[in-house]
Amino acid sequence: MNPDLDALHPYPFEKLAALKAGLSPPPGLPHIPLTIGEPQHAPFSGALQTLVAYQHEMGRYPATAGLPELRQAIADWTVRRFALAGLDSERQVLPVNGTREGIFAFIQAALDRTRPAKVAMPNPFYQIYEGATLLAGGEPLYLDCTERNHFRPDFSAISADTWREVQMVFLCSPGNPTGAVTPLEDFKKLIELADEYNFIIASDECYSELYLDEAAPPPGLLQACAELGRHEYQRCLVFHSLSKRSNLPGLRSGFVAGDAALITPFKRYRTYHGCAMSLPLQRASISAWQDEIHVRANRDAYREKFAAVTSILSPVLDFPTPVAGFYLWPAVPDGDDEAFTRRLFERAHVSVLPGSYMGRAGVTGINPGEGRLRLALVAELEPTVQAAQRIRDLLEGKL
Repeated sequence: MNPDLDALHPYPFEKLAALKAGLSPPPGLPHIPLTIGEPQHAPFSGALQTLVAYQHEMGRYPATAGLPELRQAIADWTVRRFALAGLDSERQVLPVNGTREGIFAFIQAALDRTRPAKVAMPNPFYQIYEGATLLAGGEPLYLDCTERNHFRPDFSAISADTWREVQMVFLCSPGNPTGAVTPLEDFKKLIELADEYNFIIASDECYSELYLDEAAPPPGLLQACAELGRHEYQRCLVFHSLSKRSNLPGLRSGFVAGDAALITPFKRYRTYHGCAMSLPLQRASISAWQDEIHVRANRDAYREKFAAVTSILSPVLDFPTPVAGFYLWPAVPDGDDEAFTRRLFERAHVSVLPGSYMGRAGVTGINPGEGRLRLALVAELEPTVQAAQRIRDLLEGKL
């Protein structure tokens, strides 16, 4: 087997299962999980109807590049959403089977093992960035995201010598798990660094459509390129998905867009990889990218939920003000995220993810996830509010 497999860390949910092993929650109290970021709101019905209508196309092989209609729907949505001058659906767009698959595959295709191959990533982080880097023969460069730097990577802390070994920088905006949003000026500064040191910027923007202020949608990397007049999006790629936007995680549908000089060889890699999206899924995806009504309704549901949960938890927990995404990132009062997770499950039958499971000890030697929890507010309103109240009751000594 590939020896790089031995470098992979246990997945956070494996560690969580081991942490909870042998615990006995109160009998008769329903379990409420706030762990996996799997949307529980109703999937976009238009996509499901389209999926059924085109099920007969399961009898055809799909092309790696996807249907021209899908690429055009993606390009049209991206141009509208991020105020771009244009996006060439033939050269600058490629469908992928969700951002997870696309990100993993792109790192395998992009890293050059013949020279130093550092991949910078936010810390804490989505585990695929690290796992894909290790399996591609690269070296993760963990950029601590703490309260001090507003939970965003501090690129000014990286030395010139280190930058020369960086082949790729991953961003996640809005952030998982912190919810932090990268400002346009930060994107632009990073683009300048990419020009200077010749690295790729890959921006995971799968949470971009879940924001709490309707008048302030999170900016994106291609938007920053457009404001700089870089309409070829040199060295820049974005990854988007329908999983969170349209509550369609099972559709496994997303896209990568940006620099055609990166997408063209990536498409060649994917042709050999054999990961083309089936035609009925592509048709359903078109209907989802073309509809915004269900997305606004989805945001409204999250706003109501965030308002209810933060009113319950803010008196007893310290967490950054939510801006986007569907996570809360609170600090644990006693600083022990694992112990609190066990106690919460055993006494309140609520599952959360210890923040330390999403981070690594970076250059400072400290894991920035330690002492925090990731709460995924993905369920419907009533169970989510119940979970928040149980957390408060535990902290106030009522459980």
